[in-house]
Amino acid sequence: MRTTSPKQFLSLAGVPILVHTLRKFSRCPSVNTAIVPMRKADIAAFEPVIEREGLLGFTRLVPGGIHRQDSVYCGFQEVDPGTEVVVVHDAVRPFVEPQSIDAVITEASSSGAAILAIPCTDTIKQIDKTHIVTTLPRDKIVLVQTPQAFRYSVLREGFEKAQAENFYATDESCLVERLGYPVTVLRGSETNIKITKPGDLPLAELLMRQEQAAAKA
Repeated sequence: MRTTSPKQFLSLAGVPILVHTLRKFSRCPSVNTAIVPMRKADIAAFEPVIEREGLLGFTRLVPGGIHRQDSVYCGFQEVDPGTEVVVVHDAVRPFVEPQSIDAVITEASSSGAAILAIPCTDTIKQIDKTHIVTTLPRDKIVLVQTPQAFRYSVLREGFEKAQAENFYATDESCLVERLGYPVTVLRGSETNIKITKPGDLPLAELLMRQEQAAAKA
């Protein structure tokens, strides 16, 4: 993102991106707590923001880890073991729809694991540095999003196996796949973007204006 500030704290329509994301989850009756891992130095600075937004009771800020997976595990360790379903979401996906959150929770309650994904519309090539190895069948490829939801016991087993084998994945569904458990794929949304690059911010501002206009209509 070419900034010294973590991207989840960047302003979107005058509010940190993370706040927009937390607002979406706070509107879901099936979600009772949001646990947010972050750098220790950021916790004290962000708590007043959460309090001002009326999200302090709903949100718990906890120290994260070095890598993404480490941070998610730090958050997972704070989850009540009596929890039925755990949802993992990227802080910088503020346009997630509450009905999508409910959908993955409902499916994970039934089948054990569920993720969001959208069809791939581009041609996908597997390469070896600068040369094509093969062309992958596009109809069997999806672009994975979050939220991803798992029964507590399933995700715990995935983390335990990964830690024992020092394995790191780019998302939590991979940890569950390695156990041999099925993961249900639900249809995501093209607007559920991950704000990662500088060029994503103008699109995010446009989507936010559209979202706010729709809320007022």
